[in-house]
Amino acid sequence: MTLEELRTRLSALDQQLLTLIAERQTLSREVAEAKRATGRGTRDYQRERDVLLRARETAESLQLSPDLAESVMRLLIRGSLTTQERIRVAAGGRGSGRSALVIGGAGKMGRWFVEFLASQGYNVMVADPTARVEGFAYFEDWRTASLDHDLIVVATPLQIANTILQELAARQPRGIVFDIGSLKSPLRLGLNAMRDAGCRVTSVHPMFGPDTELLSGRHVIFIDVGNKEAIDEAQSLFASTMAERVVMTLDEHDRLIAYVLGLSHALNIAFFTALAESGEAAPRLAQLSSTTYDAQVDVATKVAGESPELYFEIQSLNDYGRESLAALRDAVERLWRSVSTQDAPEFVSMMQRGREYLAGRVRER
Repeated sequence: MTLEELRTRLSALDQQLLTLIAERQTLSREVAEAKRATGRGTRDYQRERDVLLRARETAESLQLSPDLAESVMRLLIRGSLTTQERIRVAAGGRGSGRSALVIGGAGKMGRWFVEFLASQGYNVMVADPTARVEGFAYFEDWRTASLDHDLIVVATPLQIANTILQELAARQPRGIVFDIGSLKSPLRLGLNAMRDAGCRVTSVHPMFGPDTELLSGRHVIFIDVGNKEAIDEAQSLFASTMAERVVMTLDEHDRLIAYVLGLSHALNIAFFTALAESGEAAPRLAQLSSTTYDAQVDVATKVAGESPELYFEIQSLNDYGRESLAALRDAVERLWRSVSTQDAPEFVSMMQRGREYLAGRVRER
């Protein structure tokens, strides 16, 4: 066969593969309906393990890389789970024609909640001065809305959200109200005002980004500000998903987030700042890259592409933010001292302590 004939054959095989994947997705939808009818959960870890092991065995018999086969099957399983979760969310939706207002609904996470609530049967309205969201009723200014909604989601920048919550407290909306801020310290006044006004308020932190399709393995945090009904109702929105739901206090949340977000962001900002100011061109470094370097660059690239304003808020507005930054500074200084003074035992101690800590984290999971 000529090169062109071989390429034509490959294209035909690609088409067959995609046709089979589409057929698999159709079966996934039927599986979702069967699971829902029998009350079974969306995810079956034993079944996934069996599928992956069988894929590896089959690959070996076909003289194909077992790792390649497993990688392909993991992608297919993820696609299947995404399909099943969406069906489950729609079927178990809490909306049933109830109304929801998303303030800041044209933003990235705001739009995610618009679509998420709509999939559950809510009649969603969007209030956002920056843009409309096609297919949804729209207010340029949320203050012109009646606020007679069953659910109000505040999806704006943190300092704006704090002001909105205080203004909402004055109008005492009847529905459940929650924000989706990455920090809660800047919202303390607004949340307290809502609580003191007798509003059904809580605060939610979805620990994922707007491009997330599958919630399995993701966490959603709910902040207890004194209204159990609001927490229960907010949690029920995610009951049909595979997300893990966690309830905590405002201060506990922000102290942990100082490390989960603040420390990880700061580490990557320091990493790409050191690279950018090193004088070494990125293409030149790429020629000498290693597995660790490439992995770190991938994470740092994602951080560098995020909103500087949002990331500055996460660093500067957290009441506990200085704690994690001080820990990072102290760790770097300790590393500097051990290397500059040729203190090998200290260096080894740092490595060993980190290994023990991370091993414990894996065991807990």
